[in-house]
Amino acid sequence: MSGMDNKFSFDFEGEEHLHAIAALQKGGLLLSAHLGNWEIAGYLLKRLQTKINVVMYDGEHEQIKKYMEAVTGKRNMQVIIIREDLSHIYAISEALKNNELVCIHADRFVEGSKTMTCNFLGSPARFPAGPFVLAATFKVPVSFVFAFKETSMHYHLYASEPAGARGATKNDMMETLLKDFVSAMEEKARQYPEQWFNYYNFWKA
Repeated sequence: MSGMDNKFSFDFEGEEHLHAIAALQKGGLLLSAHLGNWEIAGYLLKRLQTKINVVMYDGEHEQIKKYMEAVTGKRNMQVIIIREDLSHIYAISEALKNNELVCIHADRFVEGSKTMTCNFLGSPARFPAGPFVLAATFKVPVSFVFAFKETSMHYHLYASEPAGARGATKNDMMETLLKDFVSAMEEKARQYPEQWFNYYNFWKA
């Protein structure tokens, strides 16, 4: 990121799936979690040569952002900030209509927002409904994307085969995609347990 890329190596498992989504020119959702290093994934996604939007809460201080950009350069991604007035929904809709990729963390929610419940590592846990509502509403291809550090100088990026929100009704589509996502998240959490950056009671009733 800061001019040292020649010292780092990486595996990009499933890169062809993301190229396939980009080639469809229909837009797409990339769902991830607080697992591994999403910032590294963002820089590797430059290889897709398509516009990428990342949906996030703007918790960073502006001065820190400016400092990081001075060191690492501008992000190659457009950031869509989650706002209380729901204006981010329109920005996401516009991005998908423009055949762009939209990346969202689908494992953490803000109290008061709509959630869905699914068994995660043996016990029921709540997940944000928003990403799955988007997938069922826009019916765009979906891939689960994660990036992990494997050695001091090596990273491993994973992208699943494109999936769609399948089911007879919108709720069925959402439930099916949630189960698929949670299954992928469980697999990676078991594989890289020390890279699950979760700091609250995930299974709180």
